[in-house]
Amino acid sequence: MASANNNLGYVSVEGAEGQFRGASLVVDQRGIPMDFRYTDPIRPSRLERILYGSALDVYLREELILQSLLGAVETSPSLWICNEGDLLEPLKTAGKGRAIFLAPSTHAPLEAAGAVEPTGEAEVLLIQADSVSAPLRASFSPGTRPDEIKQVVTLLVEAARTMELLEPFGRIEKALFSLKEE
Repeated sequence: MASANNNLGYVSVEGAEGQFRGASLVVDQRGIPMDFRYTDPIRPSRLERILYGSALDVYLREELILQSLLGAVETSPSLWICNEGDLLEPLKTAGKGRAIFLAPSTHAPLEAAGAVEPTGEAEVLLIQADSVSAPLRASFSPGTRPDEIKQVVTLLVEAARTMELLEPFGRIEKALFSLKEE
């Protein structure tokens, strides 16, 4: 990799029970937190729901929450990771860098760490990040160049040596729950 910054940025935006909130967590290659940001819960009023109509969800998630989170981050990651496919394109745009949607798979492990296998879906690959776990399902933005994909795979394999790649999403969820209780 050309950059010495191998930090990974995780973003989660949730909307439940008429309330929206989100958080971002930037970690180093060992999973140690470098930056954490969150939004206070947003509960749209009845009038806002009427005026925005079906665009309300997109506006709140992408423009209000996601852009706010990424604008507040002081430690920029080399790669942004989201756990929701609908956030991939807005994340790439707002994050001004590489972004992927990463999810678990039920596929049998591939040959070795770093192995990549197409899924048959456009821009979706299985990536074997470590030598024993099931491969991860990774979605890339349309038009992502093969050299960029290779760099992302290398970054994920390096990080998987010292951390579980999807685990930070659990930390975000627990942090948001903890903040809700306070």
